Amino acid sequence: MTKQGAVLRILLVEDDELFRLGLRMRLQQETSLEIVAEAEDGEQAVELANRYPLDLVLLDIGLPGIGGIEACRQIKQQHPTLPILVLTSRSEKPVVSRLIAAGAQGYCLKGIPAESLILAVRSVAAGASWWDQTATTEIRAAFEGNSPTVLPAKTNEPTENPLTKREQEILALVAAGKSNQEIAEILYIAPGTVRVHVHAILQKLEVRDRTQAAVLAIQKGLVAPELLINSRALGI
Repeated sequence: MTKQGAVLRILLVEDDELFRLGLRMRLQQETSLEIVAEAEDGEQAVELANRYPLDLVLLDIGLPGIGGIEACRQIKQQHPTLPILVLTSRSEKPVVSRLIAAGAQGYCLKGIPAESLILAVRSVAAGASWWDQTATTEIRAAFEGNSPTVLPAKTNEPTENPLTKREQEILALVAAGKSNQEIAEILYIAPGTVRVHVHAILQKLEVRDRTQAAVLAIQKGLVAPELLINSRALGI
């Protein structure tokens, strides 16, 4: 995880030379981003990840050689804390599932607006997750079907819930569609305090926005049912 304001050192892995050139030029227009190395195939990606100090790998998966998914797996095996953001034209559900298993922290489809890609790069480098909407269904299916420990039968046990009581209260109101200002008024706290709590919630749940946090929390039972009931009782 990088410090705020630091330059992000990126390994760019893409076999399409013209696309890679355009991507590099656009990313390096940002003063906080630096392409320190480029790879054209999976083996080279693994080698360069071992050679350079990096903050992020931006990885295509349709690569020659061992391929992008295997390269992702090997890089994560050797550098477990190195974030990997996948940028690809492939959106098939089995591919997304394999990326999750390989340890990728994010997934974007080619054609994403440049501003969104830059936000995704910064978010993943900072330790968050970033998943294209196309991947959402597959991620949830992986949680529900392949990882039963992620969704335990009893979801209200304290050891299974990373959220504090206050964070649960705030997330219940977020799930009900309340703004930070409205939450602050309901809970009699400052709007700035609400923002701090929301930021902490997003980090703990490794999601990029309030909607994803609300959906994941309800799926995993991280918000006590009585809090959801109470939020509805407030006329929300």
